[in-house]
Amino acid sequence: MTDVVGRKKPGLFATRDVSSLLTETHESHHELKRVVGSWQLTAFGVGAIIGTGIFVVIGEGAVIAGPAVILSFALAALACVFSALSYAELASSIPVSGSAYTYSYATLGEIVAWIIGWDLILEYGVSVAAVAVGWGGNLNEFLENAFGFALPTAISAPPSEGGVFNLPAMIIVLLITWLLVLGVRESAQANFVMVIIKLAVLVFFIAAAATAINTDNFTPFAPAGFDGVVTAAAIIFFAYIGFDAVSTGSEEVRNPGKALPLAIIGSLVIATVFYILASLGAVGLLPADQLGASDAPLAQALDEGAGLNWAAAVLAAGAVVAITSVMLVILYGQTRIFFAMCRDGLLPERLADVHPKYGTPAKLTIGLGVLIAILAAVVPLTEIVKLVNIGTLFAFVLVNVGVIVLRYTKPEMPRPFKVPLSPVLPILGVAFAVFLMADLPLSTWIRFVTWLAVGALIYALYGYRNSRVRMAHGEYGILPAEDHPHLPEHK
Repeated sequence: MTDVVGRKKPGLFATRDVSSLLTETHESHHELKRVVGSWQLTAFGVGAIIGTGIFVVIGEGAVIAGPAVILSFALAALACVFSALSYAELASSIPVSGSAYTYSYATLGEIVAWIIGWDLILEYGVSVAAVAVGWGGNLNEFLENAFGFALPTAISAPPSEGGVFNLPAMIIVLLITWLLVLGVRESAQANFVMVIIKLAVLVFFIAAAATAINTDNFTPFAPAGFDGVVTAAAIIFFAYIGFDAVSTGSEEVRNPGKALPLAIIGSLVIATVFYILASLGAVGLLPADQLGASDAPLAQALDEGAGLNWAAAVLAAGAVVAITSVMLVILYGQTRIFFAMCRDGLLPERLADVHPKYGTPAKLTIGLGVLIAILAAVVPLTEIVKLVNIGTLFAFVLVNVGVIVLRYTKPEMPRPFKVPLSPVLPILGVAFAVFLMADLPLSTWIRFVTWLAVGALIYALYGYRNSRVRMAHGEYGILPAEDHPHLPEHK
């Protein structure tokens, strides 16, 4: 198909040239500032990963797999390793906001990029809401252990759990939104402090648990067999999604070629070590079925398993801080993906305007923050977690495929970091992701497909017509491209 001047029109699978992505970023009035260093970026990864998974979701996994939940954490980590390597290669090669969305645009085409971008908007937004619910549970646990009272159910639980709305979850999301509007440097500094606190709290828990472990709690070790381990891993996988958030900030990182691979892989390794040690301690203190009966299982383990009321209060306070950092980084990631899609014209471009004082996409940050706060106030945690998992795993599939495609289509492209043994490891990344996706319930798949269908409608009515690829090309009467020097030519 050709336009009025005889040029071939870009189709649904039009790709963005990597060099044009980088050039446009620097020339655009939507450019972000590179102010984040290696240590801050690694802390972003640890901040996003360690939180809800160990402080909240471990209880759900323990109910399914029993003491073998320890193996579920290891299996979920293994499933992430291959994808983490692929993220590291693409993030170092294409240091532009957008993560898997941007990588898909450069490798698999616009329609695939839209699908994954729309998917990631759901994944990150729902993830923040889920973490906020866990934050409220830990806040109540802290108040009860430290002061002997808790917030009324009416204002601390969603309607499905006997409440009216979850006020703490709503408030914390709005506070995080305000911090992100102020600036990425300020957000990174706040996150770094919170990460230090959360690691100190986990070291405290592991040390305290080691003094009171009951080995009887490990028998039977795997009551549901290997199937239980796998099913729990598919749920616990939620605990590891944070490392991919590191790549969403590629455009705001100093020396991205070195810092991004180090932060992505390093944060995953650190989190895995802490997760396995903490899950050992939790099961050793309290039977698996009891761990699943609380929104704050680690605090309850110290309280009931070791009789350390004061220790439980300290842990619950630490969990509140820890989970706050998760929300900060994940919401940051969502805003940067949305920002990239707006800048590419697939969503309203005016939302990508950067605040002249704060240097952040303030409009979309506030808008997303308010919507997520409402979601966190009324939706239960259990259903949210499963929806986040399928979105993350779908992104992992496309990122691994993207590495393989770029190796063949752009072999000469500079790659500061390369996945070893490619395409073997990326293929394993795809296999693990598909394996875990297949174990998720049908209801989750139905919700996921419904969300993608809504996205397809929005793309057909708005995104396709307003895509910067088509605007630069002159489709829909927006010729000539020289009148829009900031727009990339279709490659």
